[in-house]
Amino acid sequence: MVQIPNQPAPETPAPRSAPTSADVARLAGVSRATVSYVLNNADAVRISEPTRRRVREAARELGYVPHAAARSLRAGHSRMVLMPAPSFPAGPLYNRFLTELQWALGRLDYTVVQHGTVGVHGDEAARAWAELRPVAVLAPGSDLGPRGVEILKRSGARAVLTLGPEAVDGAHALLTDQEGVGRGATRHLYDRGRRRIGVVVPAEHGLDVFSAPRLAGAREAVDGHVASLTELPRRYAE
Repeated sequence: MVQIPNQPAPETPAPRSAPTSADVARLAGVSRATVSYVLNNADAVRISEPTRRRVREAARELGYVPHAAARSLRAGHSRMVLMPAPSFPAGPLYNRFLTELQWALGRLDYTVVQHGTVGVHGDEAARAWAELRPVAVLAPGSDLGPRGVEILKRSGARAVLTLGPEAVDGAHALLTDQEGVGRGATRHLYDRGRRRIGVVVPAEHGLDVFSAPRLAGAREAVDGHVASLTELPRRYAE
């Protein structure tokens, strides 16, 4: 039997400390204030383009990124636009909307973040969103009410936008009248001579918040007219 002597455990390298704005300032040969102005895209102070390039190059070389939480504390809000994750299945149209929104806000130095709050609703959800100190909240299909809007604004949110059939006090609103959509589309077909009209109704769970009022609007459009309306349940992949 051969005994193998114990081998010393390999030394774990000490973790490297994260570079700071002071490190960037030393490498770029500027003050920390200048680093802050450049990396936060502040327009209040005039800084030459060569200096801006030098600061950005120093930050890239050191791998420095601003501390979002610290910046939020100083400003009272972040550069984050928060979107609660939808409770309904998201299809290509919604994904395209989110992609274009991220692109447009990214050009303005904002970051779109989706926040999942499964089982959290109303004011409780608003408090969860407010903890992140977003600069704006875009709440599609949520049960956000006036109290929730007030909670978000007190936490520093400069804008709250809701998407739904009714406006919410204190928030901007993009009104989406699903019943009106169904009524208008069906009336358009009827006025053009269509008398047998099919309404595609998505079978996925959660989409009834859209399909039920649209179907109701379609039925209202042909009520009292010589026309047949057929409900056509379909799944998205079909």
